[in-house]
Amino acid sequence: MSIPTPVNEPILDYTPGSPEKQSLKAKLAELSGKEIEIPLIIGGKEIKTGKLGTCVMPHDHGHVLARFHMAGEKEVNLAIKSSLEAWKSWSKTSLQERADILLKAADLLSGPWRDIMNAATMLNMSKNAFQAEIDAACELIDFWRFNPYYAQEIHNQNPMYSPEGTQNSSEHRPLEGFVFAVTPFNFISIGGNLPTSPALMGNVCLWKPASSAVYPAYFVMKILKEAGLPDGVINFIPGSGSTLGPLVIPHPDFAGVHFTGSTAVFQGMWKTIGENIANYKSYPRIVGETGGKDFALVHSSADPDAAVAAMVRGAFEFQGQKCSALSRAYVPYSLWDGIKDNFLSEVKSITVGDVQDFSNFMNAVIDKPAYDSIMEYVNYAKDHQDAEILAGGNGDDSTGFFIEPTVILTSDPHFKTMEEEIFGPVLTVYVYEPDDWTDMFDLVDKTSPYALTGCVIAEDASAVQEAREALTHSAGNFYINDKPTGAVVGQQPFGGGRASGTNDKAGSMLNLQRWVSQRTIKENFDPPTDYRYPFLAEE
Repeated sequence: MSIPTPVNEPILDYTPGSPEKQSLKAKLAELSGKEIEIPLIIGGKEIKTGKLGTCVMPHDHGHVLARFHMAGEKEVNLAIKSSLEAWKSWSKTSLQERADILLKAADLLSGPWRDIMNAATMLNMSKNAFQAEIDAACELIDFWRFNPYYAQEIHNQNPMYSPEGTQNSSEHRPLEGFVFAVTPFNFISIGGNLPTSPALMGNVCLWKPASSAVYPAYFVMKILKEAGLPDGVINFIPGSGSTLGPLVIPHPDFAGVHFTGSTAVFQGMWKTIGENIANYKSYPRIVGETGGKDFALVHSSADPDAAVAAMVRGAFEFQGQKCSALSRAYVPYSLWDGIKDNFLSEVKSITVGDVQDFSNFMNAVIDKPAYDSIMEYVNYAKDHQDAEILAGGNGDDSTGFFIEPTVILTSDPHFKTMEEEIFGPVLTVYVYEPDDWTDMFDLVDKTSPYALTGCVIAEDASAVQEAREALTHSAGNFYINDKPTGAVVGQQPFGGGRASGTNDKAGSMLNLQRWVSQRTIKENFDPPTDYRYPFLAEE
């Protein structure tokens, strides 16, 4: 078995006049100029149910990119049957063969499929070119190159000691049954990784993508098909989560769930699994990454420009629609007085609009429910005496779901927007007395039930160390003098604890190990021929 040591996919810059920018713009025009029909894919066959959903541009929500067929009970049962049939051969396929398929998919995405995936992501998820490039291209390519390497490392582990006359070994078997991969709207790299990482380890999957991001997910399936993925290994079943989940999860052959999404949905899944625990062939693996209320703790020694850049990028890239997005910042008075004007000036310079205008830093939030939820928080702050809107505060959903980058200043460290997940371009700032630095640790730690990402910004090394130690369990991904977003496969495996998930670290061996079940094997070359032990002998 030989899987090359991977390196991260280079990020294209899309600078003015560059070939990649011209090529991407052409693909945007091509895809936005036609409407396609997206079927279910079960056992390699396209299935059309007639029950349709729509894929639209969030920044131009009257523009339909595709209509997708939605699965129901009949299709779920067919998908489960197809998966279990595919398991018979796929579970016995060598790791090298399985890895070669993902490595081929990575090469396809790096080359001929790059523009298609980036354009589809920009159009259907309203990501600018850079956000699409680091997600739909680079991160997914990295998952498909690093995961095979990590899988090889797992399979190479054979830590068993073998005394003379015996041979001990272990095997990494796939789970018995199927894995349910439920993926979010905000990262197509997660969409591509959640079904393929269990599949790499020999499992079969049912993939339910978020209904608001079916369009790029469909192209992922087409890449995997071209790369040689056998029929039925991953069955593509878009549809309503509230409909599909209760059909899939209680099945006796349900072997696990690989989930990214809301905390409430994940907890509901866990409850359903618990209620059905006696019905399963084996105990299901439960792997999930959910919400976040991610923080920046700024020290008085922080570089002012570094603090401003981290806050702007952390809070407002991709409209704050990242589980890791900066949502609450704690800044000392001694620094706030010096950076406030510059920070607000930078926020107000952010342009918001259509993704096909490459000068826009921000675009639209994903859909009407998200728009309404975010604006409810903004309007709450407008009407509350403990908060002041320093920048933004307005939205317009007439053409697209646009919300201005919004900064809220609060005098209450437990204000609603400091504690609850918003998932939008809203940053709440609490200004504290510099002498209260160590008191901030307990506040940061206990304000939110989440523990996904966070950062400390400080030039004082002792302050950094104090924060690092005090906030050990406050974030699964902790950043020093950087924004709390942008984890890179192979560099910062991603995941958090507490209400943020099971912290199984996507992009590492730790996640892949959840999708195998070990078998330990002992071979005895000199077996005993008498049941009697020496202690039985007479004195």
